[in-house]
Amino acid sequence: GQCQFCEPTGLANPADIFHVNTVGPLIMTFDVSASKQALAFGDSEGCVHLWADSPEVTFNAYSRETDFALPCMVDTLPHLDWNQDLVPLSLIPVPLTSDALLSDWPAANSAPAPRRAPPVDPEILRTMKKVGFIGYAPNPRTKLRNQIPYRLKEMDNEFDNFSQVPESPIGREEEPHLYRVAKKYRKVTIKYSKLGLEDFDFKHYNKTLFAGLEPHIPNAYCNCMIQVLYFLEPVRCLVQNHLCQKEFCLGCELGLLFHMLDLSRGDPCQGSNFLRAFRTIPEASALGLILADSDEATGKVNLGRLIQSWNRFILTQLHQETQEQEGPQAYRGAASSSFGSSGDSVIGQLFSCEMENCSMCRCGKETVRVSSTLLFTLSYPDSTEKPAKDYEFAQILKRSICLEQNTQAWCENCEKYQPTVQTRNIRCLPDVLVINCEVNSSKEADFWKTQAEYSFQKAMMKRGGFDITKGKEISLGDWKDLGNPDTGHSYPSVEELKNIWIPHAIKMRLTKSKELDVSNWSESDELSPTDDPESVYIYDLMATVVHILDSRTGGSLVGHIKVGETYHQRKEGVTHQQWYLFNDFLIEPVDKCEAVQFDMSWKVPAILYYARRNLNSKYNLVIKNPIEASVLLAEASLARKQRKCHATFIPLMLNEMPQAGDLVGLDAEFVTLNEEEAELRSDGTKSTIKPSQMSVARITCVRGQGPNEGVPFIDDYISTQEQVVDYLTQYSGIKPGDLDAKISSKHLTTLKSTYLKLRFLIDVGVKFVGHGLQKDFRVINLMVPKDQVIDTVYLFHIPRKRMISLRFLAWYFLDLKIQGETHDSIEDARTALQLYRKYLELSPQGAEPEEFRKVLKGLYEKGRKLDWKVPEPDSQSSPK
Repeated sequence: GQCQFCEPTGLANPADIFHVNTVGPLIMTFDVSASKQALAFGDSEGCVHLWADSPEVTFNAYSRETDFALPCMVDTLPHLDWNQDLVPLSLIPVPLTSDALLSDWPAANSAPAPRRAPPVDPEILRTMKKVGFIGYAPNPRTKLRNQIPYRLKEMDNEFDNFSQVPESPIGREEEPHLYRVAKKYRKVTIKYSKLGLEDFDFKHYNKTLFAGLEPHIPNAYCNCMIQVLYFLEPVRCLVQNHLCQKEFCLGCELGLLFHMLDLSRGDPCQGSNFLRAFRTIPEASALGLILADSDEATGKVNLGRLIQSWNRFILTQLHQETQEQEGPQAYRGAASSSFGSSGDSVIGQLFSCEMENCSMCRCGKETVRVSSTLLFTLSYPDSTEKPAKDYEFAQILKRSICLEQNTQAWCENCEKYQPTVQTRNIRCLPDVLVINCEVNSSKEADFWKTQAEYSFQKAMMKRGGFDITKGKEISLGDWKDLGNPDTGHSYPSVEELKNIWIPHAIKMRLTKSKELDVSNWSESDELSPTDDPESVYIYDLMATVVHILDSRTGGSLVGHIKVGETYHQRKEGVTHQQWYLFNDFLIEPVDKCEAVQFDMSWKVPAILYYARRNLNSKYNLVIKNPIEASVLLAEASLARKQRKCHATFIPLMLNEMPQAGDLVGLDAEFVTLNEEEAELRSDGTKSTIKPSQMSVARITCVRGQGPNEGVPFIDDYISTQEQVVDYLTQYSGIKPGDLDAKISSKHLTTLKSTYLKLRFLIDVGVKFVGHGLQKDFRVINLMVPKDQVIDTVYLFHIPRKRMISLRFLAWYFLDLKIQGETHDSIEDARTALQLYRKYLELSPQGAEPEEFRKVLKGLYEKGRKLDWKVPEPDSQSSPK
């Protein structure tokens, strides 16, 4: 790694010696940029080390010499071969003259032929709604803007078929030839109204008690993989026991998200805090896993390849984070977990397996290196052989695990790069077998399709699928449902056997000579007498993640997951297993054959998860809540101007720790990270395409009882590293600089720190009192049981009438003028508590509801008279 710089004139030092820190590998080459601002060193491991004289270095990454045009000889005309049809006539320079050119045909010999307009997309006609004589339809985005392919013959055929498409699509059902993707697999979108999400019927998409995940958050393409990890019981328990001091820890955030999925009774959750932490991980950005909104909207990204990279990243990240759990990173006051140790993690125990990598040079030098891997990538054979060979999935899996390939590698013996045979062998088997399918091109897709056809034919032969009358096998297209009433045999339908190649179970074992044996396994199979039950692993398919190819929506990712008995026991009180389709917030039970059926024209496999049979019995599945009361105690502010900070709250003392049923006044203020995207419909109404992305900026909790009732014990301003578009100062009271640790004079904390305080209060069982808490908890990303929420917006509300603002209620019932110039969360939380006390006065237990209904009617009458505006101080109006 040593390099010496010499000055040729000898005026400077004879040689300045520097060192390139390569952490081991040799420096093999170096180069200087043409701009003379950068040096690049290349090492033997293939890494490039960039040295520069300033942070903002300028150089051309693809530098090459400029190609200049050859000087044109205009004195003599170039040779023109008239026998060549493709020689352009423009090779001959045309003199500046007014004479007609040879290519100018007279009008008598030519006729204008304008290009035909392209036919209207049938999808546009199908979805069109007419208002008067004008039709409106969403753009299916099947063609580029203002660009039409120049295909005259095909265009003529399209015009011939154009008359077959019905003109009026209103009320017409979707036809299979217009849309091949099954409805439940299509990308689901949330339709927003004036009330936002409150009147959106999520139950229409999910009639189970499991929680879906909302898709409108940036980088929510990984929702299906989050569900896969959640339904692996050891992973679910591991991350919920994990808690560390890192501000952005994916293990912690995943544990908090899984807790919400546990609490939900069919209502969707959102992974906004997890994805917020995900966006801050440098490795995720370096791997290209952070998508811009435009990339997700336009469908430019190969989602299948992306989710496989995400799968590898999340397992590696969780493995690293949970390894540190017992070390100095443990959260203050958190109890030690029953999982893992400082040396290994449960992720390592579940997914990791040791691999022996052997490199053999042609000189005979053999190098053996031991490594570990958390997942395997399928490697396919060369598809040039005709006809295509029939492979079992187990054969391809074994080939991919015990990989053998020829490549160039450095040989210490030869001291140069030599052709090397590299082989990989497995030393131990994992408890969960994770497979990235790597179907990234038509070649791999054709291989899957061919093997599925072979599997179909073998299934037919096994079940007697041959045509007796013609004495030949039934083809894929000719097969119909078979059943012989005389023999009593029943056969699966053709739909249950088509497009299936992968098995529902796999048998794997390591022989005494450490060779891997892999075979497909069915329920009718039994272990042979020579098999040792301890050394034989039976893996059951637990999840498949597929890439849905849909040109209309840009594609999406969905998951098929076999939900185990423990999950059904917790949610429904029954013990059984069932396959479900998870498509963001759409959850639907499916047949087990559907989980392994891949129609490669629109449903492409991406990831497979096989879990060892009786996996849960090996692991301690007890969840010990790691959040303790110490999170509520006093903590230092992140703001550098902490000494100038005016204390706006008094932390709880040990004798004030909340108990179940205690009241806590809560209010939160927010800032906007992304503006709302909306469009005007043809009837003049506004349609929200994408809601504004909000981030919590201030959270306040006040005591609800005791001698210090109304005194805040939490008033945290939340530090954010993301760009704030609008501070909403008029409504939030947050000003630019309040959330910046360098200049803020507020009590500044991380979102994770304040989130844990609220989680502790929820777990204890306190009752939160506030106004509009549903939105507050949604943006904070908290799941709070309904019996722990007292929302004054619903206490003083008549069904099917408008919601009333806190400011008007405070003026009407308490004779208080609040929210003058800006909002203050302490004032709002106190007012909500006082309104709740007033509600208890007006509607005591056992009182007639008619009395309180009269009070509400008076409130609404007064509001209508004043147009729901609080009168100015000089006005003669009074609340009563």
